[in-house]
Amino acid sequence: MNINQIKYVLEIASSSSMREAATKLFVSQPALSASVRELEEELGILIFDRTNKGITLTEDGSEFVNYAKRAVSQYEILEDKYLSKDSDKERFSVSTQHYNFAIKAFTEVINKFYPDRFIFSIHETKTKEVLEDVRSMKSEVGVVSFSDANEEILRKIFKHYQLVFTPLMIRETYIYVWEDHELAGRKEISIEELSDYTCLSFDQSDESNYYLTEEAMADYDFPKMVKSDDRATSMELIAKLGGYSIGSGMLSGDEAILKGLVSIKLKEEDPLTIGYITRKDSKMSVYGKAYVEELLKYKEI
Repeated sequence: MNINQIKYVLEIASSSSMREAATKLFVSQPALSASVRELEEELGILIFDRTNKGITLTEDGSEFVNYAKRAVSQYEILEDKYLSKDSDKERFSVSTQHYNFAIKAFTEVINKFYPDRFIFSIHETKTKEVLEDVRSMKSEVGVVSFSDANEEILRKIFKHYQLVFTPLMIRETYIYVWEDHELAGRKEISIEELSDYTCLSFDQSDESNYYLTEEAMADYDFPKMVKSDDRATSMELIAKLGGYSIGSGMLSGDEAILKGLVSIKLKEEDPLTIGYITRKDSKMSVYGKAYVEELLKYKEI
């Protein structure tokens, strides 16, 4: 088994066909198929079911892919640190759900140190990726949240992934609408009153990750919903569709992307606990420690 074979499997698993995967990998389809079959024979498992309709992961294949993703992530971290042309640069990485204070804390760390040569990364991404990034050491710190609906499963994942969660704040539930929306003047509103409007939700891209949502009211049956995985797109859709999104009510007017939004308190209570995660017993870099110090400035509990 080699790293190329593992990468081949991951590309096939994320593609619609073997032909598509071969094109992306710049290898011939017969060579790709032969490489995967050699891997299956070596491992003694069947990774893919092959039919006239295409290929799908087997149960063993799904388990292999989960481990493979972490292995490739670790390999890429090592490759980037020791083999890339930028190996002499200072590095620091953060992964976060969609919270502006997490981005502000990141910029404060850069401004505090500003090394001569550095590559700092911030990944504003899905809940699953935040957890995986910190688990795999792609990021030192992650910022996540949970509500009553998914607290139990998140805490189980924290334990399984050897992650430590530190709470920073508990936020009540709000909706966001555009400033010219007919509801914009309301101080409070019920979810039932919003049934005629479109709800904009952040797309976690996997229905099995229902319990990894970063939004409150996750178990509510919204009659009209549009999912987006880009914040700028979501803001534009809210404006153009006269819709709304659900969040913690933390809006800062100095961010251009949020200008024009107003928040309205939701009558239904589903508070979010927001905090940060780190790897258990890990030794943090000076940048990781500084980032946590910045996050703790927002601590309310």
